[in-house]
Amino acid sequence: MTTALAEKGLAPAPAPATAPDAHQGKKRGRGIDQGVPRWQIYLPLALYLLFTLIPFYWMLLFALRPAGSTSLVPWPMTGEHFAKVWNERSFGIFFQNSMIVGVSSLVMTTAVALAGGYALARFDFKIKKAFMLALLASQFIPGALMLVPLFEIFKNLQMINSLGSVVIAETVFQLPLSMILISGFIRNVPVSLEEQAWVDGCGRFRAFCAVVLPLLRPGLIAVGSFAFVHSWNHFLFALMFLSSQDKQTIPVGLNTLIGSDSVDLGALAAGGVIAAVPVVIVFAFIQKWLITGFSAGAVKG
Repeated sequence: MTTALAEKGLAPAPAPATAPDAHQGKKRGRGIDQGVPRWQIYLPLALYLLFTLIPFYWMLLFALRPAGSTSLVPWPMTGEHFAKVWNERSFGIFFQNSMIVGVSSLVMTTAVALAGGYALARFDFKIKKAFMLALLASQFIPGALMLVPLFEIFKNLQMINSLGSVVIAETVFQLPLSMILISGFIRNVPVSLEEQAWVDGCGRFRAFCAVVLPLLRPGLIAVGSFAFVHSWNHFLFALMFLSSQDKQTIPVGLNTLIGSDSVDLGALAAGGVIAAVPVVIVFAFIQKWLITGFSAGAVKG
């Protein structure tokens, strides 16, 4: 009735229905967050951060305060412990050996995992599911179980007391997980991109290098960093395959600071700081790519 009168000019037209207020929608969306006090969020995070940082502070405290001091604050600070482990305890050589093992394992693991991951992601073959199952099952085999056969293999190859034996062992044990991650990341790259390159005259290898490889940067950084950190911190292979002191790595060097009757806590803490610095630097620079790479590689398939 009102509409008919409005058409004849006898009554005002009804007001059009208004859309819901956008600000009200935002308020509803934030209602849960606004109902939680800030201290209930920040207090658990602060406690967790405190629980995490206390061991690092304790290590820095023993490394920086003078020998015999019982102060809870590293003041006055001293570098005597660092000079002792670097020069007298050969940590300079240990650091160099660990860096060689870590970088070599990074390069070899990434290169082989890239080739194997591409094959798993782009080709179908009869034993593909069985091969993937074998890769996953290999993660349940502890490294200590393979020490004897690996030692016999490297002994026959005359590679005992060689950094190459540690690099090969680290690469072999890191390849299964690395291949699974890389294959999952390659599956996220559309095959149509490679097909377009094939149409333009590129071969498979050239198309992979030009089209797919640039898109794999987060995955490669994730796999490479994982391989480096694992090789840097691994103790067992270096202990078993390296006998002379000039071939040992930092984890084995830290073990030499623990005597049968006493422990030099200052030197041990300084060695721990030296061992932790490269890992902290690596994660500080690549944390963004690391999270992206691991989340992209963890896909079904």
